[in-house]
Amino acid sequence: MQHLSRRTFLATSAAATALALTSRTACAAAGDKMAYGLVTYQWGADWDLPTLIANCEKAGALGVELRTTHAHGVETTLDDKQRAAVRDRFADSDVTLVGIGSNERYDDPDPAVVKKAIAATKGFIQLSHDVGSTGVKVKPDSFHANVPHEKTIEQIGRSLNELGKYADGFGQQIRLEVHGKCAELPTIKAIMDIADDPNVAVCWNSNPQDLLGEGLEHNFGLVRNRFGATCHVRELDSPDYPYQQLIDLLVKSDYNGWILLESSSKPADKVAALAKQVKLFEEMVAKAARA
Repeated sequence: MQHLSRRTFLATSAAATALALTSRTACAAAGDKMAYGLVTYQWGADWDLPTLIANCEKAGALGVELRTTHAHGVETTLDDKQRAAVRDRFADSDVTLVGIGSNERYDDPDPAVVKKAIAATKGFIQLSHDVGSTGVKVKPDSFHANVPHEKTIEQIGRSLNELGKYADGFGQQIRLEVHGKCAELPTIKAIMDIADDPNVAVCWNSNPQDLLGEGLEHNFGLVRNRFGATCHVRELDSPDYPYQQLIDLLVKSDYNGWILLESSSKPADKVAALAKQVKLFEEMVAKAARA
């Protein structure tokens, strides 16, 4: 397997991202660098791979993050031929395979548990490379009794650095989802201050904690410079989160990446519901661009 240098990765991944988000001109309008897609959670969890791709194409959600254990079946157990088939299936469609959503986390006080999680994540990094996606989502994730928060934060950060260095050889990005007991943004910033490897990035997750303290704009600013290629949202018409403000901040800061739906509801017609979210996204981006 040919490995890439860090310099080559940084150059090629930037070009790949630009192509994946469709053709962009040098004078792209505000918000044009973002695209909308789906995480296989709730709405996509029960769709096999052909159904998932077809439904995303029909709805106009042209990027997908494949969460592990779901019906798509894209797992580390696939052999080389099966991985190539996944890669080819996406290449023959209008849908971009944005990344792999692992459930690995690095907070456990037991070093053996952390070592196992790191090894499992390396398997997902290899899988992501082989199927043609560009990164792996991971979690921080919790604090534990009788363990100082600072110790857990440092442990998570050091684990991420190890993974970032490993991912460098596969042209992959490690995407730390803002999640769990570590979901307050000052905590994520503290982790990322330790996880300073350039292949480690933040996956914004649209949590209630985003609104704590000095509010969304302040918390967004704490980690915006470390955003990766993915940002998770729930349904954009949800009344309990200021999604227009989030879209405004993303457009204003010239975010270049995927806004991925991690749904929280169970509509009868998921494809129609997804198409509605695509339209809402487009309307919100247009409104932000006019502001």
